[in-house]
Amino acid sequence: MGRRVVVTGIGPVTPVGTGVDAFWEGLTSGRNGIRRITRFETEGLPVTLAGEVPEFDPGAWLDPKEVRRTDRFTHFAIAAAKLAWEDAGRPEPPSERAGAVFATGIGGIETLLAQHSVMLERGPGRVSPFMVPMLMANAPAGHIAMLFGYTGPNLCTISACASSNHALGEAMRLVRDGYLDLCIAGGSEAATLPLTVAAFSQMTALTRNPDPETASRPFDAERDGFVLAEGACALVLESEEHARARGARIYCEVAGYGASADAYHITAPDPKGSGAVLAMRRALEDAGAELTEVDYVNAHGTSTPLNDAAETVAIKAVFGEHARALAVSSTKSMTGHMLGAAGAVEGAVCALAIARGVVPPTIHYEHPDPECDLDYVPNEARELPVRLAISNSFGFGGQNACVAFRALGQGTSDR
Repeated sequence: MGRRVVVTGIGPVTPVGTGVDAFWEGLTSGRNGIRRITRFETEGLPVTLAGEVPEFDPGAWLDPKEVRRTDRFTHFAIAAAKLAWEDAGRPEPPSERAGAVFATGIGGIETLLAQHSVMLERGPGRVSPFMVPMLMANAPAGHIAMLFGYTGPNLCTISACASSNHALGEAMRLVRDGYLDLCIAGGSEAATLPLTVAAFSQMTALTRNPDPETASRPFDAERDGFVLAEGACALVLESEEHARARGARIYCEVAGYGASADAYHITAPDPKGSGAVLAMRRALEDAGAELTEVDYVNAHGTSTPLNDAAETVAIKAVFGEHARALAVSSTKSMTGHMLGAAGAVEGAVCALAIARGVVPPTIHYEHPDPECDLDYVPNEARELPVRLAISNSFGFGGQNACVAFRALGQGTSDR
């Protein structure tokens, strides 16, 4: 059945905190990471809020030359990878037995837009020779491999908002199936820019609520769109055997992974939640889990009217009566929607919820919606022993991914 895969390191770089302790304190205290945009002038834009990573200094993680030759989304990814590696106890596996699977939804769009302006204003001869390696979506995975000297499989997954859940699942398979002993997996995004804010606004995906204290409100009856956010998260995944041999601290097992497609609409979810249902069922089947073993669902929960209702339908379809016993929360209420980084951040939430016996809340939840009638852990964190948690990510394109995390010593999986 393959080897058991465990999480030994976590590296969050997020609007609510950077590093495990700051991140977890932020989430469990219900800290709102949504603020007025500070990185550019917002005059004329229909939306002025975002989840920015506060006080992020790339020079703390890269030397000045590297900072100039890499995009902001790579800065976040390298910081996250270094944090996760440190948190895992600085593991040093043989180079060919270690790899990286790192995701993004959009990639180096800041570089693309900046260099396009250079060409228009100053001519093609002034375009940077570093433009291509700066903007390419697989840049973080390549830089992480060079940083640690990992010569094993090195991949980038791109599937919109499901990207880094796919990265976690594919990394888990590489370790479970014996190709790697250790894999750094995660996602990064830095797409909060005037053009992207305008574009998401034009498709009515973003909230028009101007109040940062109530803008991201998943499952609330007054939700009207998501809040764009930036950041990254990396997880160190290892075979249990490798982790125990080096005396590593283990957060939990990565127990299962399921993926599917809606095949319904390029941006809207299937109202029946069929693709989400299939992804969750496949993850639970892969984990060898009983429905009643699941205690917590970290929902995709974007704060859009269609997504939150469809996800609620899907959870009820999968779990039946047990859906009423689940704690379901959306940490996007605090972080905003980090697009291709969201799944990795929310996988970290599941690992920490299992390890620390607390589930974070859905903040800004004030007005119950009859179509969203589950326990969304409203407004305050909850102490809860979590045996098994699942993390949902659903992306534009109808691409869905679900990852299951299990407390060690739980269930009957022999992986």
